[in-house]
Amino acid sequence: MSGVQSVDNVALLPAYLAAGTAVLVLLTDLLLARPRATIVVAALGALGTAVGAAVVGAAGERRTFCAGADCSWVFGGRAALVGAVVALLTLGVLGLSVPALRGGRSPVGEYCFLLACSMTGGVVLGAAGDLITLIVALETLTLPLYVLVGLRRGSLASAEAALTFFVVSVVATTVTLLGAALLYAVTGGLHLDRLGALLAERPELRDLPLTTAAVALLLVGLAFKVAAVPFHAWAPATYDGAPLPVAAYLSTASKLGGLVALLAVVQRALPAEQTGPVLAVLAVLTMTVGNLVALRQRRTVRLLAWSSVAQAGYILAPLGALALAAGRTDEARSAAYAAALAYAVFFVVLELAAFAGVTALRPAGADGGTLDDLRGAARRHPWRSAALGLALVGLAGLPPGLAGLFAKVTVVRALLDGGAAWLALVVALNAVIGLAYYLRVTAALWAPATPGPAAAPAGDGAAAVPLVGVVAVVLAVTTVAAVVLGLAPQLVLDLAGR
Repeated sequence: MSGVQSVDNVALLPAYLAAGTAVLVLLTDLLLARPRATIVVAALGALGTAVGAAVVGAAGERRTFCAGADCSWVFGGRAALVGAVVALLTLGVLGLSVPALRGGRSPVGEYCFLLACSMTGGVVLGAAGDLITLIVALETLTLPLYVLVGLRRGSLASAEAALTFFVVSVVATTVTLLGAALLYAVTGGLHLDRLGALLAERPELRDLPLTTAAVALLLVGLAFKVAAVPFHAWAPATYDGAPLPVAAYLSTASKLGGLVALLAVVQRALPAEQTGPVLAVLAVLTMTVGNLVALRQRRTVRLLAWSSVAQAGYILAPLGALALAAGRTDEARSAAYAAALAYAVFFVVLELAAFAGVTALRPAGADGGTLDDLRGAARRHPWRSAALGLALVGLAGLPPGLAGLFAKVTVVRALLDGGAAWLALVVALNAVIGLAYYLRVTAALWAPATPGPAAAPAGDGAAAVPLVGVVAVVLAVTTVAAVVLGLAPQLVLDLAGR
C-alpha cells in the first residue's frame, strides 16, 4: 500500500492562483499584445492570490504530499500570512512599475510574467515542509529577479547589478544545496520536522563534524539571501543598479522569502544550540555594520539598502536568544520565532511605503537619485513627502510610526524573555544609531532646496514629477496599511506565532 496521501487541492489553491497568474499573463501578452491588459491581469492575479491565501489559511492547517506523518506541504496561519504578504507586495511593486512600463523602459509582458513567477516562489516558500521544496521555492522566488534587475533597456548599471546579483546568488544556492546534501547524508531525511526530531533524539548525530559542516553551510547560504553581514556586499550595488520598483521588491518580498526559509530550517530542522550562537553573531554584525555604513550614504537607494541590511539584523536578533539555555524553552522559542516573522512583516510594509514615496518624488523611470534631490520636496509635494516621512520614522521605530515602534518592542521583549539582555541592549543602541540617518532624510524633505548643481533641474527633478494615479494609490495604501498595523499589531503577532 502506498504511504502517499491523495493531493489536497484546497491546500494548494494559493500556489495554483500564483502560478496561474504567471500563465495568464504570458497568454495575455502573447494573444492580445496589449500592455494595459497584461498589467491588469497580473494585478488581479496577485490580488486573487492574496485573498486565496487568506481564505485557505483561515480554515485551519492543511497538509498534503505526505508520506506517513511527514508532509512536504503544510499550509497554516503562518503560510497564509507569508503568501498574502508576498502577493500584496507583488501587487504594490507592480503599481510602482506602471510609469516605467508605460514609458517603454522595460517590456511589459516579460516584466509582469517574471514578477508573477517570483510571487509563486514566495507563496510556495511559506508552506514548504521539506528541504527540496524549500530550496526550489526560494530559487523560484529569486531566479526571475536576476532578469528583472537587468531588464531596463540601455542601462549599464542595471546590467552590472544583475551580473553581481546572479554570481552571488549562484554561490549562495550552491552552498545551501551542499549543506542540505550533507544533512541528508547524516540523517537520511529531508522533511524539516523529521530532521528536527532525529537530531533531537540522537545526540551523537549532532556531534558529528559532518553535521556541523551541514548546519554551517545551510546558515551561510541562507544568510546570503537575507543580506546578513558578512554576506551582504551584493545588496547595495544591486539595489542601486536595479529599477526603483525592482529594488523595492528585492528589499521586501525577496528579503521576506530569505527570512522565511531561514526561520523554517532553524525552527523545525536544525539544533538550536548550534544555530543560536551563529545567529547571535550574525545579528550583531548585521545591524551594526548596516547602520554605521548607512550613516555615510548620499544616494537614496543605497541608504535604503544599507538600512535594509541593518533591519535584517533586527529580524535575526530574536533567533540569537537560542544561544542561551533560557532562550531554548518552548515558550521563549515560540516568542522568538513569532517576533522575527512579525518584525519582518512590519518592516516590508514600511519599506515598500518608503520606496513608494521615493518613486512618487522622482521622474518616471529614474533612479533614486541623491539625498540632495529630496531637499525641499515637502514644499512642492507635501502629501507625498509626508507619506515618505512617516515610513522613514516608522523604520526608525519612532511614533507616529507605531508599526516600527511595536516591531522593535517585540524584538526586545523576545530577547529579554530568552535571557539575552545583552543582545537587547545591542538592538537598542543600534536603533539609536539608525535614528541619525532616518531623521536626516526626513528633515531634508522639509529643508530649503539647495541651489545650483545639487538641485534637481526642471523637467528632471522632483518638482516636475507628474504623480501617476496608480503610484499615488500604492503610496496611499501602503501608508494606510502601516498605520493600521501600528494600531492593531497583535493580529500580526498572533498569525506569526501559529
